[in-house]
Amino acid sequence: MSQAAVESPIAGIGPTPIPLREIAPWAVFAGVVLLALLYLVGMDQGATSVFSGEMLHEFVHDGRHLLGFPCH
Repeated sequence: MSQAAVESPIAGIGPTPIPLREIAPWAVFAGVVLLALLYLVGMDQGATSVFSGEMLHEFVHDGRHLLGFPCH
């Protein structure tokens, strides 16, 4: 008993590659947002502080410890 190889009609369909020029702006945007978040969580303290006071520091205090930033 032999089975004939039957090609599936969807065998040639696969994921379409996305061109780099369409991904690059989103990757740059995500990188800027992540760097800004990293600054606000980890380094917004002292002379380079964007916001005055301790409100931001206390708001992200546990996140600082989770990421390994010393804060006191």
